[in-house]
Amino acid sequence: MASLYAMSDLAEIRDYQSWEAFNDAPYVSATHGQRYVNNYANARAINYAILAEGEQLPVGSVLAKDSITVTGDGRIFPGAMFGMEKLAEGASPQTADWRYFMVIPDGSIVGDTTGDNPDLMNYCHECHLAVEGRDFTFFVPEDYRIRK
Repeated sequence: MASLYAMSDLAEIRDYQSWEAFNDAPYVSATHGQRYVNNYANARAINYAILAEGEQLPVGSVLAKDSITVTGDGRIFPGAMFGMEKLAEGASPQTADWRYFMVIPDGSIVGDTTGDNPDLMNYCHECHLAVEGRDFTFFVPEDYRIRK
């Protein structure tokens, strides 16, 4: 899947599979189209899993969520890549300085809050408002978290 997303030429996710993984098995994410997902964070976001209420990730943190689509008849396909990047303070006030983007497996960028089709990504920030106190980041479901 990494080679498919790499066709987007987004440097932010080029080597995401070498980043720390935060789930031990793919899990279904209702807010990501009922796809099976995996969570990764780059080295800047290393404190993602232990982020306490009121703390923030540093600028340059990138969270990536690759996905797998399973059809009703059991066929498996690569799904979209969902990403978040922490921007400098004031860079994107409408999204609390988070950049949201989505890449499909042919490398096409569906939307990017700082680039093409930003309106397609409004849903992302609206959903992440639910965890504003954790710098707009969700935890991996407990049953799938990697214990350290």
